[in-house]
Amino acid sequence: MFGIGFPELLVILVVALLVFGPSKLPELARSLGRGLAEFRRASLDLRQSVMEASEERPAETAPGGRTPAERAKALAAGAAPAAEAKPGEASGAPAADAEKRIG
Repeated sequence: MFGIGFPELLVILVVALLVFGPSKLPELARSLGRGLAEFRRASLDLRQSVMEASEERPAETAPGGRTPAERAKALAAGAAPAAEAKPGEASGAPAADAEKRIG
C-alpha cells in the first residue's frame, strides 16, 4: 500500500487522532471515503467513455476510399487496385488547399 507498512500507518493514525481529536476523526474519515468513492466513479465513467469512443470510431480507410479489408478482398478477387490518391486530390481540391483546411 504505497510503500507504507503497518508501523508507519499506525503512527499516521495516532498523529491524526492527536491533531483532529476523537470527535472530528470519524467525520474526516467519512468525507475521505466519500471523496475516494467519487474519484472511483469518475475514473470508471471516463474509462467507459473512452472504450465506447474507441468502439464507435469508424474503420480507417485506405487511399481510394476503401478499408484495408475491402482492398484485400478486391485484390484476392483479382480486381485492379484503386488508384492511389494523394490528400486533397480525392475531393478535386489541390493538395495545398487540403493542408490549409487541416492545419
